[in-house]
Formats: sequence, C-alpha cells, structure tokens
Amino acid sequence: MEIADALRRSILGDAYPVGAQLPTESDLATEWSASRGTVRQAIAVLVAEGLIGSRQGARRIVLRRERRHSFAELNSFAQWAQSVGYATSSRFLSRTRRPATPTESERLALPDGSEILYALRLRLLEGEPAMLERTAYAGWVAPAVEALPETCPSVMNSIADEHGIVAQYGEHLLDALAASGADARLLRIPDGTPLLRQRHLTRTAAGRPIEWTDDRYVAGSVTFSVSNSADIAPLSRHAGPLDG
Repeated sequence: MEIADALRRSILGDAYPVGAQLPTESDLATEWSASRGTVRQAIAVLVAEGLIGSRQGARRIVLRRERRHSFAELNSFAQWAQSVGYATSSRFLSRTRRPATPTESERLALPDGSEILYALRLRLLEGEPAMLERTAYAGWVAPAVEALPETCPSVMNSIADEHGIVAQYGEHLLDALAASGADARLLRIPDGTPLLRQRHLTRTAAGRPIEWTDDRYVAGSVTFSVSNSADIAPLSRHAGPLDG
C-alpha cells in the first residue's frame, strides 16, 4: 500500500502526466527494496482504480488522474464530467411508466401507487462504462424526459433549458454493493464486483421532488469529495468525568 500510495501521489501530481510510462517493475522493486511480487500487487491497486493501464508485459501507461466529483455544487454527471474535461456519453436503455414503489412514493412525496417514469441509463467516461443510473421521475416530469433523444447527454440540462424544470436542492446517500449479473454485464465487470452506489433526490426551488435516482459506479471511475466547515457545523467537546 505504501508503494501504491506513493505512485498515486506522483500520478496525481506532476511526476507522471497522462500518457507517461511508469518505471519498470524491476526499477520499482529496486527503489523500494521490495520483491517484484509486492510491486505487482501495488500496481494492481492502481489498475483497479483505473489510473494506469492493465496490459501485461510492458511498462504501465498512466491513463488518467483522479476524477473527483464534489458535492459542493449540484451538478449532474454530464455537467461534472464536462467541467473537468472528460469525454462522456450516455444512452437510455429503457423508459417505462409504472406505479411507484413505496420507497419511490415516499421520496417523491406521491400518493401510494402514483404513476412515475422509470428510466435506466448507461453512462460512459472516456468511452468506458462507468455508471448505471436508475431513476424514478415524478409524473409531472415524465413527459419532458420521454421526449428526450436516446443519447441525451444530460437530462437535467435538457429539462431545465427546454421546460424550466431546474434542480435547486439535492440529498445524497452513499453506500456500496456487489454488482448483480445484469449490472456486471452492462458495466463489463465480473459478477460480485464492488460498486459505489449514490442515491439522490433532487428538488426544485419550491421543494417539489423531481427525481429519485440510484447510481451505481464502477470502482475507481469517480471519487466523491465532501468539504466540511466548523463554522457551519461546529464540533464541540464537552468535559466529562474522564476528561482531564
């Protein structure tokens, strides 16, 4: 992990720009006084994160730097990718009207059994599958989403520009789960591979729910960042019987 951390810092800094070759396994083993096997394990960590190429028998190539998506701004996947210079594309795999599940009804503040639009989209970064997006759109938003082309790059941009439906507030929940057979097939990863899941609810300025989304990211495709401030949510420490 020390070797992987050092190489990661070098990649994210200026030592190894995108397209550069890393030192050979032999050179790294000498530099770190480690075995070739240990170096290979360190490299495997960075390959899994998508920072370097996976081709065997050659010096590894730096593919990219860390993709960091901050929650400080309410940006869609496409808005974020474009803002940091990554090529992105997407495709609707399905769009279906159906009754809302209990969870969807609760999140979207709808009566039980209300009709919603359920959409499944595949999102790509730099031409590689990065995320599956499952979204329940409130019924009042459904016609706007149904009218979008299959390869619409950004639903939120489009419905804001064309219909005045603008997301103002967001709530995010993060956890992890194993890729099911369907997810693994669409994302081109082995069954059971860990996925980062982000579930989020977006609302208008008036507080009206727009969408409840379940996004499942390939490990290493995106890094989420959260900034905290003691001015906003101070951490206080109170004296207790064990304090001294």
